[in-house]
This record gives sequence, structure tokens and C-alpha cells, in this order.
Amino acid sequence: MKANELKKGTVFQVEGQNILVKSVHVQSPSSRSGNTLYKVKGQNIATRQKYERSFKGDEVVGEVDFARRPVQWLYRDADGCTFMDSESYEQYIVPEELLTEELPYITEGLEGLYALMADDVLVGIELPPTVVMAITECSPGIKGASASARTKPATLSTGLVVQVPEYLAPGDVVKINTETGEYMSRAN
Repeated sequence: MKANELKKGTVFQVEGQNILVKSVHVQSPSSRSGNTLYKVKGQNIATRQKYERSFKGDEVVGEVDFARRPVQWLYRDADGCTFMDSESYEQYIVPEELLTEELPYITEGLEGLYALMADDVLVGIELPPTVVMAITECSPGIKGASASARTKPATLSTGLVVQVPEYLAPGDVVKINTETGEYMSRAN
């Protein structure tokens, strides 16, 4: 597999480490002869340590076989978060440290969650591209502010804080991009 094929949620092997990709940032060359760089942020599956490295697009990385299994979030307790396989009903407990980036987006009944399994071990949770959540706290909505592009911070039901348009108020339901953490639109 080439570095330019890496994307969020894939698992690859480099220097004897299995890495779960959390994000890929593409940096275009500044000159004609320059190479496009792929800045990969991830996590070592075995040690749980953060991993960051830039690759050239044609650089080859090892491919790791992993499976995506549909799961459902059940509950959170002192041991971590418990997920259930939607097909086999097997339960997995995931330590909270593994889910620091995903937890603010996980709500009860969230559909489109996948467990990433490598060698029958859960290595990560893949979020759906968007989630819908209610605003629990923000300054009051301003009438007539829909024409302006100004934003204000809003706290959502999981504690996640995002910038939303000024006209939104507590109780409004919004759609959030899980990749960027940004407000996309109002949800119906």
C-alpha cells in the first residue's frame, strides 16, 4: 500500500509497528519538483502511543488486515466504554484513553459506528462522517442574524464545544462533521 492511499481508520505497518490512522493532512509541494507530503497522525495499536510522521505519496507502507464490524455503544463506566457487535452481540470494553478523540461525538443510539478489528482485537472505533446533537448551552439566538456569518461557541449534549451561527439557540439540533469537528447545518 502506498502512503497516498492512507486515510482515517486504516491500519498500516511501518518499522514493525501497527499504526491506526487518526488523520491525514495532505501538503502540496511548494515547487514543481517537490513531492506531495502526507502528514499522518495516528496511534500505535500495541503501546497506545501517539504516532506522527510525514510520508511521500509513493512511499510504501505495510498493509495490515483488519475488519470493520458494526457496533452499538452501550454504556460508559469505570472500566471504559462498552460496545456491542450488532451482528454477533459480542461485547467489547474499550479504555477511555483509546477514545479521547471519538468520545465527544458518541451519543446513545448513534448509528454508523464501526469497530476496527485486527487479529480479533478491537483497535479503534470509527465514527460516522456526521453526527446529530442538540445544543445544551450557548448565548441566546439573535433574531435577524441569519444573514451574517458570525458565529458563537455552543456546548452540545456530550460537552463538545463547536462554533455555530449566531441565530441558533439552546435546544436546536445540529449536524457536526466528525472529521473536522465543525458545524455543518441545522438538523431536521
